[in-house]
Amino acid sequence: MTTALTTREEQAARLDAADSLAPLRERFLLPGDVVYLDGNSLGPLPAAVPAALADVVSRQWGTDLIRSWNDNGWWEAPLRIGDAIGSLIGAAPGQTVAGDSTSVQLFTALSAAAALRPDRTLLVTDPGHFPTDRYLAQAVAERRALEVRRVPPADLAPFLAAEGARVAAVSYAPVDFRTGELYDMRALTDAAHRVGALVLWDLCHAAGALPLHLDTLGVDFAVGCGYKFLNGGPGAPGYLYVARRHHDAFETPLTGWNGHADPFGLSREYAPAPGIARARIGTPPILSLLALEAALTVFDGVDMADVRAKSLSLTAFFLDCAGELLAPLGFAPVTPSDPARRGSHVALRHPHARRLARGLADRGVIIDMRAPDILRFGVNALYTTHQDLFSAARRLLDVTREAPQGPPPPSSGPVT
Repeated sequence: MTTALTTREEQAARLDAADSLAPLRERFLLPGDVVYLDGNSLGPLPAAVPAALADVVSRQWGTDLIRSWNDNGWWEAPLRIGDAIGSLIGAAPGQTVAGDSTSVQLFTALSAAAALRPDRTLLVTDPGHFPTDRYLAQAVAERRALEVRRVPPADLAPFLAAEGARVAAVSYAPVDFRTGELYDMRALTDAAHRVGALVLWDLCHAAGALPLHLDTLGVDFAVGCGYKFLNGGPGAPGYLYVARRHHDAFETPLTGWNGHADPFGLSREYAPAPGIARARIGTPPILSLLALEAALTVFDGVDMADVRAKSLSLTAFFLDCAGELLAPLGFAPVTPSDPARRGSHVALRHPHARRLARGLADRGVIIDMRAPDILRFGVNALYTTHQDLFSAARRLLDVTREAPQGPPPPSSGPVT
């Protein structure tokens, strides 16, 4: 082993020995032969979930049957679990609901925001936003005769200076899903509010990874998924936050029976429920919703400031490893080195990203790649160690040196 590798391995050991969050790793069922750095796409299985799901299936569904809607709190689950998520995103109780997919929640929030500003004609979104965010902004705009403007967060202030009076809503994400860059939520929210626009934040790559303060920042709407840093499992329900000040005027574009003021009255006409309950739509997916509820217990007793501090230590360590060990082999960091501008994953650019991701998987390191040339290394302070990241850097060094030339190997499936 070279001196550089030895030095980094020893540094990883020192950092892990001082890690006060290290015991939280036991709250997950992680395979012993895998370094898992893809929790920014799918969180691993929390230890509390299998028993919780077994109870839901065998007792609540199997024995209690339909009575579970009352006796086991199924009916209240979207609001109860919404409040649990709210505690992680800086939202007081009664403003967050869980149950529908992130895409449905996003469509609801965009539509509701536009309806609250009926005299304005522009929806603003990030050209680098996740595709669903961009697609749905366009869909909502077409349905409401609005125009979408694609403005990078860095350019929002001058854009609003010129066009702010026409902007109904601004839709951004705190963390760029490709690069891991963290944007200034306060500055962007304040800029939009100064011109009378509303703000919608997509928290998929932020909730559970860093402290969020939606109420304090005056955010209007937020959405997010349950399967990344919240570890709720594949396809876990999404959630919607609506600031309390908007509840009375909030109009959902999808008026399902669960959001009715008297859902079991089976009225002929729709009347919205009070508060955030009016954002409910259809019958909630109880199995996945209760799996998410069990998964959220990994955060019990955890201070998100400590999570953020460890996340920054992990990403800084990996960026240092990349700069020293991998840069000579053609790797370039995409994620900012400034901790104030860094989320909870590190992105490296390399022309053979797809081949290298496959090679790492073959050596027990699971990451993901985003076309055409970005490798993403996700860290979750609840279970990721500095040793995990050293192992990833060392194995990536080996894979790169050994990688054959020519076209990448055939894909093992459609998911990258």
